[in-house]
This record gives sequence, C-alpha cells and structure tokens, in this order.
Amino acid sequence: KLPWEEQDWRGLSSIEQEERLDFFLQADRSRGFELSRPPLIRLTLIQLGEQRYQFIWSSHHLLLDGWSSSLLLKEILESYTAFHQGDALRMEESRPYSDYISWLQRQDTSKAEAFWREALKGFTTPTTLKMDGTPGINQTSDIQFSEQRAKVSASAALQSLARQQQLTLNTLVQGAWAILLSRYSGEEDVLFGTTVSGRPPDLQGAASMVGMFINTLPLRVQLPPKEPVVSWLKKLQELQIEVRQYEYSPLVDVQGWSEISRGQPLFENIF
Repeated sequence: KLPWEEQDWRGLSSIEQEERLDFFLQADRSRGFELSRPPLIRLTLIQLGEQRYQFIWSSHHLLLDGWSSSLLLKEILESYTAFHQGDALRMEESRPYSDYISWLQRQDTSKAEAFWREALKGFTTPTTLKMDGTPGINQTSDIQFSEQRAKVSASAALQSLARQQQLTLNTLVQGAWAILLSRYSGEEDVLFGTTVSGRPPDLQGAASMVGMFINTLPLRVQLPPKEPVVSWLKKLQELQIEVRQYEYSPLVDVQGWSEISRGQPLFENIF
C-alpha cells in the first residue's frame, strides 16, 4: 500500500508556510527509509490555499534514477489528464525492470575485468583537485554551491566547434575538466568519475524502462603535452565509446580491478 498523507496549512501565513515546509523537508529527508519494508516511496499533499498545493514525492534512489523519474511523471500526468477529461487511458506497456536484471546476469564479467584492468593499469594514486585551504577528502567542511552560466555566444561557439570536429559537447566539457584537473594536480595522467545512463542499447525498450540504471565509473585521461587538442579530444571520445560497452560494471568491482589500494577512493571528484 502506497503511503499517502494530506495536510492542511491554509490557516498559516505565507511566511509560516515557507518555514514549516523547510522544516518538513529536512525532517522527511532525515527520516529516510527502512529497506526491508516496501514500498520505498511516500507521498504527501499539502494544501496551501483554495487552489494551491505542495506535493512532495519522496523515494529511495535504489528504486529509480532521474531518467525514470521523468518517465513516471509523464505517465502520472497522462493518467491525470485522462481521468480529468473522462477519457479512456491508453498506455504502452514498458518492459519490466527484471528484464534488465536478466540482461546483467548474461554479461561476460571476464571481458569487463580485462578491459578495466588494462584501462587502469599503472594508475596507483587518486587525482586530487588541490586548492589552497581546501580540506582533504576525509576532512569535514561546510558544503557550498556555486552556479555559473555560460554566455549564449560562448555556448553557441562550443556547439559549432563540436559539430565541425564531429565531437559531442560532452567530450568538449569532459576534456576541459581533465585539463583543469591536470593543471591543479600537476599530473599528465588524471582520473575522475563520470556518471553514465547505464541503459544498454542492445536491450530493446531500455529507454522506456523504469528502474535504477545510472552508474558512476572512472574515466582515465592522459594529456600528452604536444598533441593537438582536436586529435586528443577525438581519442577521448573514442575512449568514451569504448567505456560504454562496460558501463554495467559495478564500481566496487572496478575498484578491485585497479591498482589503487582498497583503503583509498578510486577518484575524488565526479563529472
């Protein structure tokens, strides 16, 4: 049974509602989930005015990733629209997540192991983003957020360059991140984590499946000092394509196949 709660805050001022919502969200996040008690989802509907509501959907990341969230919201909105208009609901069935588990169990882990051992061979120390006054990975510090927006002209120029050189925008930005890491660490061989969708192209219907597919994997980038940037970026893109074949690999296994000791993280920053 799906946990559903309704609250009425119409008697509170807008400032009181805002304060109470902040408190509610913090408490809800701290509450977490008991993994042995399904479902790992709860819903809360808070009425703020006659025609104004706050809807809170809390779920454990084990259940679904960001891609799945958008699929689920699309289904909910389509269902609500059909219900509201009195129409019959017509939805295409998506493949069950169990099909992905079966696909995973059919993969040849020995091939993945051989790939990652070769890809990480000789890399023994995590790349650190060294900055003056920055605490190390095991030290605590207040988390701060900074948002930077590129100018429209700069974004357009990057997209134009990517098209001209048959590169993805992702390759350009990952290349820039690798250069930044190299400059700060003083290393010409750097490694950082990358998030991948994890949806296998050879599993038909994977794009419409709901579940947890996303994965984080290492990307090792070497920066030869005299290589032209475009040819270097093309090699980086080829590496990304190769990694895609093994993006189902569990990070804990990849760590074990590397030459970095178990007590250390494989990477200290994620793109």
